[in-house]
Amino acid sequence: MSQPLLKVAVLASGRGSNLAALIAVREAGTLPVDMVLVGSDKASAGALRLAEAAHIPTLSLNPKDYPDRPSFDRALFARVAASGAELLVLAGFMRVIDAAVVAEWEGRAINIHPSLLPKYPGLHTHRRCLEAGDSEHGASVHYVTAELDGGPVVAQARIPVGPGDTEASLAERLLAEEHRLLPAVVGAIARGRLRWDGEAMFDGRPVAVPLTLAQLS
Repeated sequence: MSQPLLKVAVLASGRGSNLAALIAVREAGTLPVDMVLVGSDKASAGALRLAEAAHIPTLSLNPKDYPDRPSFDRALFARVAASGAELLVLAGFMRVIDAAVVAEWEGRAINIHPSLLPKYPGLHTHRRCLEAGDSEHGASVHYVTAELDGGPVVAQARIPVGPGDTEASLAERLLAEEHRLLPAVVGAIARGRLRWDGEAMFDGRPVAVPLTLAQLS
């Protein structure tokens, strides 16, 4: 008997390179998910065009059409819920979400962030890494909470920082790791290896240290 597909919705604000990675792995037949919605706060987002090309339903809501942030967030997340999504993936969704709305998705929403959290939440992570003189950089996937980039980290990928690295070179090298890390985490959730039970659990044990790509494969 075939494994049921996990219903996944994705929110993105930009070009959607992490979404493209998810779509590619799904189309290769190695990611057991049904992508039921791609939504954005920007009608021009490249992520929406990627979704349309892959025949995934899309949604675009303009924050300016709503009186305040909570109103927008409630409207957007109501559409996500109506899609039947069992997992919400924030893949470059560049908005802080209202705490009450986030709370309704506890354990059912993940985000990918370009730093080794808890280092460098927020923006300009590559620049901050270089300015700090760090010897390594990386990406983190974490469960979403009301705290900006502050939810429990479940997996990380790391890259060394070289003497000639720039923001652009770091970003380019790290993006390749993000494109491996996010599908691996989504796949682990879809297969039941990674789940939320008041805390992140992997193969029946609490995730005390962020998982690596090797562990997820």
